[in-house]
Amino acid sequence: MKLLTIIGARPQIIKASALSRAIRQQFADQITEVLVHTGQHYDENMSAVFFEELEIPQPDYNLQVGSGSHGQQTAKMIMGVEEILEKENPTYVVIFGDTNSTLAGAIAASKRHVPIVHIEAGLRSYNKRMPEEINRIVSDHVSTYLFTPTQAGTDNLKKEGFLLTNSPPYTIDRPGIFQVGDIMYDNSLYFSELAAQRTTILEKLNVQGGDYTLITIHRNANTDDSNRLNGIFRALQIITATYSVKLVLPLHPRTAKQMNALLEPELYQAIHTNPNIILIPPVSFLEMTTLEKNAQRIITDSGGVQKEAYFFKKPCLILRAETEWIEIVKEGAAILCDADPYRILGAYAHFETNPVIPFISLYGDGTAAYQIIDILLGEDGNKPTTNKFLPSSKFLL
Repeated sequence: MKLLTIIGARPQIIKASALSRAIRQQFADQITEVLVHTGQHYDENMSAVFFEELEIPQPDYNLQVGSGSHGQQTAKMIMGVEEILEKENPTYVVIFGDTNSTLAGAIAASKRHVPIVHIEAGLRSYNKRMPEEINRIVSDHVSTYLFTPTQAGTDNLKKEGFLLTNSPPYTIDRPGIFQVGDIMYDNSLYFSELAAQRTTILEKLNVQGGDYTLITIHRNANTDDSNRLNGIFRALQIITATYSVKLVLPLHPRTAKQMNALLEPELYQAIHTNPNIILIPPVSFLEMTTLEKNAQRIITDSGGVQKEAYFFKKPCLILRAETEWIEIVKEGAAILCDADPYRILGAYAHFETNPVIPFISLYGDGTAAYQIIDILLGEDGNKPTTNKFLPSSKFLL
C-alpha cells in the first residue's frame, strides 16, 4: 500500500507525525508513505523545525506555495498535487483537518479518482464564514474513508446524510465512517514525557506549574479587528490586576504585527510593561506541550489548543463565538467567550470558583493512528494486525 500524505500547516505536521510513527513502528513492511508538504507554512519556526523535533521524515516533495489569497494558494497546491499523483499513483491520499492544503488535496485526488482518507472528519462549527468550515465540508463529501475523532463528529456526518451502515468496498459515493478517537491525543500521550525531558521553557520564563495561564491568539477574526483585539487585551490586563496569576502569550507573527497596528496606545503600553504578562516568540511543539501541561488554565482561539487543554485537564476560555469541539463546552471544561471582555472575565471568575471538572474520556484511547492503518490494510485486502493498540503506560497522563 502506498499512502500519499498531504500536509502544509503546522498542526498538520504534528498530526502526520502520529501516522508516520505508527507506520515506522509496526507497518513498515506493508506501507510506503510519500510525504507532500505544500509549503502553506514556510517560516522555519512554523514548519521545518517541527520535522526535526517530531522525528518526521523530511518531505518527499515540497511545493513551496507560500502565502497568497485563498484562491491563489489553493490553485498552486492543486496543480502541484495533481502532478505528484500522476507520478506516484498512490493507493490512498491522506488529508488532515481543514486547511487550504486539505482542500487542495481533496480536490486534486477526487478529480483523479484516487480514494481519499480524511483524518479528523465530521467537525463542524456551523459557521460558513470560516474558511475552515468550507474546507471541512468539501473534503468530507469527496472522501472514501472518514475517520472521526469524536461522537459529535460522527453525528454531524449522519445529519448531512452520510450512512453509518455502509459496508465495504467503500467508494466516494458509499464512504466508510469510523470513529477512532483523536490522532492528536496519540501525540499528547507520546510527547508529554519527552517534552518534560527536552525542554526548559518553564525555567526560561521563570514560571512554575499551576501559577500561570497560557494564551494563544492567532485567528484573523481576532487579530485583524481592532474592537475584538482591544477587547481581548483589556480583559487580559484586568485579569492580571484581579488575580495573582501570570499570563504567558507566545505571539503568532500576525498577532504581534496587529497588536502594534491596532491596539490603543495606552493599552499597548500597559500590556508591554505589565510584569505579569509574558510575551514570547512562537514556541516549538514540545515547548507548547510543556506550557499546556503545566498551565493553570488556557485561553485560546485555536481549535487544536482547545482540545489539548482538555487532554491535559485544563479549563479553557475560547475566544470565539462557536467551536467545532462542542463536547468540551457541554462537559463544562470550556466556555465560549468570543472577544467580549465581560464574558472573558466572567468565564475566568467561573473557573476560579469552580475548579473541579470531571474530564471524562472524549477522544479515544491514544491509538487512533494504529486503528486508521489497521482499517485501511484490512479493507485493501492485506492482513490487518491483531495487536491491541494500547498506549505505553510510560506515556499515560
